[in-house]
Amino acid sequence: MIVCKRAYEPSTAGDGYRVLVDRLWPRNLSKDVLRLDSWMQDLAPSSPLRRAFKGGELSFDRFREAYRKELAGHPEHWWRLLDIAANGPLTLVYSARDEQQNNARVLAEWLEEELERRGAPSSPTCYAGERMS
Repeated sequence: MIVCKRAYEPSTAGDGYRVLVDRLWPRNLSKDVLRLDSWMQDLAPSSPLRRAFKGGELSFDRFREAYRKELAGHPEHWWRLLDIAANGPLTLVYSARDEQQNNARVLAEWLEEELERRGAPSSPTCYAGERMS
């Protein structure tokens, strides 16, 4: 399960693995308050993309498309999160004010699609009890 949560919301026991997915540290918050397991700066949108979106030069749809291209080009930045999400709760922590249109939502969508694409591992059918004549 993948959840997105603002950095300014208190952490809870059900958050599971908490990772900050912003390039910049959230203002006025200490390490103790955030209670992160990881800060993955390289997973955040590039600085030019972040600035263009925040400055209103890009719509959310164009930002989403560009950020997804960045994610596709760097699987080494997000691959580890797939195993974490497959084995327990994963909380993507972000500091944006908009709770619906932000990089964490795009990343969560991306990771969910990758998990779905990965699918559950399967094993071949076992025919140990059957004999060929």
